[in-house]
Amino acid sequence: MDFPFTRIKGGVGAPQRFLTSAVGCGIKNPAADRLDLALIYSEVPCSSAGTFTTNRVKAAPVRVTQANLRKGNLRAIIANSGNANACTGVQGIQDANAMCDAVAKPLGLKRSEVGVCSTGVIGLPMPMMRIEPKYDDLIDRLGPKNGGSVASAIITSDTHPKEIAISFDLGDHRVRLGGCVKGAGMISPSMATMLCFITTDAHFPTECLRKAVLECVEESFNRITIDGDMSTNDTVLVMANGASGMPPIRRNGKRCKQFRQALCWLMLELAKAVVRDGERVTKFVTVHVIGARTYLDAKKVAEAVCKSALVKSSWNGGDPNWGRIIHAVGYSRARIREELVDIHIGGKAACLGGLQAATPMDELRAVVAEPEFGIVINLNQGDADYTMYSSDLSPEYIDFNRSEYAYWKQARKDGLV
Repeated sequence: MDFPFTRIKGGVGAPQRFLTSAVGCGIKNPAADRLDLALIYSEVPCSSAGTFTTNRVKAAPVRVTQANLRKGNLRAIIANSGNANACTGVQGIQDANAMCDAVAKPLGLKRSEVGVCSTGVIGLPMPMMRIEPKYDDLIDRLGPKNGGSVASAIITSDTHPKEIAISFDLGDHRVRLGGCVKGAGMISPSMATMLCFITTDAHFPTECLRKAVLECVEESFNRITIDGDMSTNDTVLVMANGASGMPPIRRNGKRCKQFRQALCWLMLELAKAVVRDGERVTKFVTVHVIGARTYLDAKKVAEAVCKSALVKSSWNGGDPNWGRIIHAVGYSRARIREELVDIHIGGKAACLGGLQAATPMDELRAVVAEPEFGIVINLNQGDADYTMYSSDLSPEYIDFNRSEYAYWKQARKDGLV
């Protein structure tokens, strides 16, 4: 960001008058001792906004939360890991609504003021018999210093919780912005597979907030890919409660632009954290396409390269195979001319004018051997550009994802299938 800010502790619980909590229910494994049910609650009314998966198969909590947002603003979010509550029919909708009710009633809220999110195995009913006894404990544990617990409770195949919080000045008021995210597999743009919750004590009117969230998601979570798969549960929810005491932010004003910049920065940091923690990922790669005729052409090229299994496999092997990159450029459906394409890896020319550059291969291999590097693809046809963040594809990724059916055995024991 181009203005001063301070990193602070607390994650999604850092902004004023937001309370958080998390408990363990044994949703996926009754014998496991881990947090898997979380709650975020604002003591005062909020503006809120959200974006959701564009998959035509949408999980019950996505459908319920979308409907609640259409009715007004959220003041609370209940989220679980271990079960996606996706492809669960009418019962899934009833369970998602029941989770909203369980939070709304003791907090004095309407059901429509609660968002519900789930992540985990698709196709199995929620084990509500293990969740319902934990609601009282979830409410009782609400406090201002439990943001880290929320980040821990929503992870699935992630190797660690991912959260961030900052404070900065908006006019004469110091405001806080905090968030957490989960995601490691099934990551692809529009939207990437993840759950992300962001809170702020800035005073942001609903319509302004919703516009800012859409723009910032486009510049962050819609620019990452790990394996090219899109899930059924992807959700980003943002709540702003104005507890900092500042006056409302005016649309397109200086403070609006400053807050939007802070929100975009925070979302992009969380998005990058998702890629770095991808399932069995060993490389974090930034692909920057420049010189395109249009924004859409640049986007098509970036997505084609970042999603290519051949390209990603070569990154895993430390192979600077620019031929795989240019072949993805060619099938991207963007308007390109082969003889104009330049490719630089880690600042070193790999391809110039569609031909092998003079850079020694050992120098390029040294770049691709690093855990993080950048690739610049210049189409030399215009001024449009687009950046994406991607990863390699490893043999370990395949091994990790070969089977997810251990949970089905537990579900049979529970009488759910």
